[in-house]
Amino acid sequence: MIVNRFILFSLVVLIIFPVGASAVAERELNWPDLIPNSVAFEDPFTDMDRENLEYLGFVARIRGMKAAGNQMSSETLAEAKELENELVNNGIDVDGLLARRDEIRELRKKQANAVVEDLNATSIKIPGYLMPLEFSSRTVTEFLLVPWVGACIHTPPPPPNQIVHVVLEDGNGYESRSIYEPVWVAGELFTQTTTQNLFLKDGSSDINIGYKLHAYVVEKYPRKSN
Repeated sequence: MIVNRFILFSLVVLIIFPVGASAVAERELNWPDLIPNSVAFEDPFTDMDRENLEYLGFVARIRGMKAAGNQMSSETLAEAKELENELVNNGIDVDGLLARRDEIRELRKKQANAVVEDLNATSIKIPGYLMPLEFSSRTVTEFLLVPWVGACIHTPPPPPNQIVHVVLEDGNGYESRSIYEPVWVAGELFTQTTTQNLFLKDGSSDINIGYKLHAYVVEKYPRKSN
């Protein structure tokens, strides 16, 4: 009877706590969750379209050159004045925005480097795209996880708190068919600032990173069927 009770107890334990299952439920995150609310601010430049940003940049350069005492043609000055008038007509506060450039630059830098300390040593699951750091053939054992496809290759690297350094546990690997294929990654997340050298087709680049993830699962992200 004692043996039978032991077997029954063991079966109950296995049902409740299956072998290999994580004792802590994974917290499903998305990329905005990695940015602390404490550094949130209203960025007046984010709502501007590309054309207005280009016009504003041109006006700022001309003003800077004038302040430095550089000589410019009357045509260049006239063009800058014309673009400035167009910006004003589009409802853009040219003087106000240019006066806040340094302030906004510092706020962006602070926001980019801040991490959510409450996420340190938590079990999480997050989707993204991988940029291999260590691999053999197609099997990747270490990579950078980024929020959009082609980040660090076709576009500048995301802010440090929008990059996760992923190391697969126990020597496991993930067979990656393409860096354009999204994945789910699950594991234990740490707020750890590091720099990793990423090799690209035209050389290499040092990438600043805000998080590290000891991953135990990497799997293909399911695409929605039409």
